[in-house]
Amino acid sequence: MPANPYLHVLITAGLTVLFIIASSFGLGWLARAIARLRGASAKQQGNTFAGYAFAAPWIVGFLIFVVVPLGFSLYWSFTDYRVTANEAPNWLGLENYQKLLFDDTSFRASIVNTLYLTVIGLPLQMGVALLLAVLLNQKTRGERVFRMSFYLPVVLGFNTAVLLCWRLMLNTGTGIINQMLRAAAAFAPFSLLMRGLIYIQEIFSAFFLGLNNNNFNLLNKVIEAGFPAANRVPLWVQSPLWSKMSVVLLMIWGCGAMMLIFLAGLNNIPKELHEAGEVDGASGWQRFWKISFPLLTPYIFYNLVVGMISSLQIFEPIFVLYRDNQPLVPSAISMVYYLWQKSFSHFEIGYGSAISWVILVIIFIVTVIQFRLQNRWVTYDLY
Repeated sequence: MPANPYLHVLITAGLTVLFIIASSFGLGWLARAIARLRGASAKQQGNTFAGYAFAAPWIVGFLIFVVVPLGFSLYWSFTDYRVTANEAPNWLGLENYQKLLFDDTSFRASIVNTLYLTVIGLPLQMGVALLLAVLLNQKTRGERVFRMSFYLPVVLGFNTAVLLCWRLMLNTGTGIINQMLRAAAAFAPFSLLMRGLIYIQEIFSAFFLGLNNNNFNLLNKVIEAGFPAANRVPLWVQSPLWSKMSVVLLMIWGCGAMMLIFLAGLNNIPKELHEAGEVDGASGWQRFWKISFPLLTPYIFYNLVVGMISSLQIFEPIFVLYRDNQPLVPSAISMVYYLWQKSFSHFEIGYGSAISWVILVIIFIVTVIQFRLQNRWVTYDLY
């Protein structure tokens, strides 16, 4: 072990390069030997060697960093394995899964919270993305600037710096979002609308929080409190009634990728169809609903599948917004956040592995159901 850390890095990098070269040639020779045994010609053997040699870095990396960890994770999910115990994994069989599915109320709460983000957040995210795509599909001056602006959140992503900025903006007292809402509330119709939305949202959140602990006292209190006062603003990161909606707001903010997919779909719709509808006297809304929307269903289906998988795995916004606000964590915890908590905070690797495999099964089942049902509403006639 060299004393110089820079020399250590250079040696490690050199050994990595040598390993890549050796594994590439080794896999290429193995593939050529198999091709020779199958009676391939010399040219086919050479092509096989070249193909597998160039693909070997990805294949070997996939085996080392995906397949092998998956195997260990599956094994650990049947054991009691704690990193801090300095002991070998203790085989438990199905005990982790039994505890997870039938006894763990925290995991049940994480499922309910993730369901909220999926059922409420995903449709809003897709709806805003579709609206932006329709608006940006209009040929107006500066459309490229607007497209870049709405896609910028995707480039920024859910990194820590951006999420900390959002945390400051969502502050109840000094955050710019609530300051803007207070200023707009001076307009009476907007104030009435905002208070109505606050009331409806708090009822929904209280209902889901009641599902978490089988106690609907908070829901009853919200209903008994009645319509919010005129000076009420959302308590984004200060109340359990708003913790999930804050994450939904961030999901909507990051809808640029969906918007781009919808925009591509709108551009692929033949203009002749809209022109024919306009000649027949169809209004703009009728042309969208009867022509554009049915032909956008393949793109809606794609965004639905990808968005569903993403919402079921949401982690970063919850981690940054609520990690140091423990009273609010139970109201916002998602399945993947609970996985992180058990694996990397409590160091229960076996139990965390079981959680990861349950999440995998849930995502797989939901995706299969979506593909099974697509023939009932997705239109591929023009594609």
